[in-house]
Amino acid sequence: MFEQGQSRPWAERMPMPAADTLSEAQRKAAQTLIDGPRKGVFGPFIPLLQSPVLMERIGSLGEYLRFDSQLDARVRELVTCVVAREVGNQFEWLLHAQAAVKAGVNAEAIEALRLGRRATPLAEDEQLALDFALELLRHHGVSEPTYAAAESRFGKQIVVELSALVGYFAMVCWVMNVAHTPGKAAEGQAGLEAFPL
Repeated sequence: MFEQGQSRPWAERMPMPAADTLSEAQRKAAQTLIDGPRKGVFGPFIPLLQSPVLMERIGSLGEYLRFDSQLDARVRELVTCVVAREVGNQFEWLLHAQAAVKAGVNAEAIEALRLGRRATPLAEDEQLALDFALELLRHHGVSEPTYAAAESRFGKQIVVELSALVGYFAMVCWVMNVAHTPGKAAEGQAGLEAFPL
């Protein structure tokens, strides 16, 4: 198990409630996730179960961004890794780093990102998406040159979906960071390292 952040061990603040303690609204929200493409309640949806209406709405947004949006899978998974790296979220990192490589992102670039280094080598569209996501996360907006390059390469719909993807994953990562939701590594998989000083 990997804890959120890198500075101290944390106890999980909002673990999965026992089934017999769930309200009707919580049971309904959980069943919606189980019946959808996620096939279960895990990660951010464990703490979000404390607010079942919010959980359903966030789940619906995430379902669109992850499964139905126009974003290329490589770009989507890479940007998700960038968000997890920037906010120190082990759960999303452990889930999406492998997915990024399976989608076609260079494994060396993902490893460099994990270590807090510049992610290389990347395809041109991946590099542009990474730069866009990092600017948005670090500066709360993007520069004119970055916006112009993204609009030219991806079009307005993808720019909006890319922006929403960054926001969505930042939100669910923050929920898990507050709840101390642990990430679970696959055999031989490394979690996030602290950023180099």
